[in-house]
Amino acid sequence: MSRKGVFFPFIRISIFLISSFGFIEEGWAQQDAQFTQYMYNGMYYNPAFAGKDGGFRFSALHRSQWLNYTTSSGAGGAPVTQLLTAQGSLDGKNIGYGITLVNDQIGANGNLEINLQGAYHRNLKKGTLSFGLYAGMFSSSLDYGELITVNPEPGLPTSGKETQVNINFGAGLLLDKGRYYLGLSSRHLNEPAFDFGDGSFDNQLRNHSYALFGYRFRPVGALVIEPSFLLKTVSFNNFSYEVSVMATHQNRISGGLAFRGEESVSIILGYSLLRDNSLTVGYAFDLVVGGLEAKSPTSHELMLRYTLPDISREIERVIQRTPRFRF
Repeated sequence: MSRKGVFFPFIRISIFLISSFGFIEEGWAQQDAQFTQYMYNGMYYNPAFAGKDGGFRFSALHRSQWLNYTTSSGAGGAPVTQLLTAQGSLDGKNIGYGITLVNDQIGANGNLEINLQGAYHRNLKKGTLSFGLYAGMFSSSLDYGELITVNPEPGLPTSGKETQVNINFGAGLLLDKGRYYLGLSSRHLNEPAFDFGDGSFDNQLRNHSYALFGYRFRPVGALVIEPSFLLKTVSFNNFSYEVSVMATHQNRISGGLAFRGEESVSIILGYSLLRDNSLTVGYAFDLVVGGLEAKSPTSHELMLRYTLPDISREIERVIQRTPRFRF
């Protein structure tokens, strides 16, 4: 198949996905958790990443955003997030699968998201075209005791905690041509709603869509440079972006810089601890440069990634010797 024959269907499918994700005429703020090390957690944003690289891969990330932030009342409330992912692939089937778990606590509101992911990867002449889906559950909790309201509704409780659970769907496309990759995805397609306090506090989870682009090149030897760009939008009305440049030497040592639009600049470091590079630890430090009047100046992110090594047993033929035979 020619490049033109592969590229045009991808564009048509991408346009269909974007147009089908819907427009909402009101502006909505970002509700999904954000991660500075987004380039290593593509499966969170796009289910088409599931199992793309083969083998079994696991990751765990903890993010403390706006460390030591306190509200005007003196209470805490800074976002704290944990992300766990696991993925694998079916040998010879071009099918990947995975699971993501996100625990996100922001002040009085806590969210728990668990998604099962599946992806189909079609090999191209020089690359891979992947399509992925996820289905799962989204649990949202509200602690009324920590909720500060200016004009409280009569039906809104002042103490206790309420939890609601809803189903959650998403989809994504990914084109990886080796030197570059482009992903388009959308989360919370069904926009689950949570109405706390007898319907007096509405917290609908809006559709979030993402475009992820990255480019890889080797300027010299075993050094790989990878700039990437992540565009985020809520219902196609609220837009934000992140951009980064990462350098990796011999698949062991990595470092780079990142910038989150109108919010922060970041330093990202990584190092592989084992001889086969199967275990990697990563750290990101964010320095907030925008909106400091409502934030604390630093955020921190710690990540562990592990790739299960391929285990192959080679049976060595042993020469057996007897007084009569040698075989």
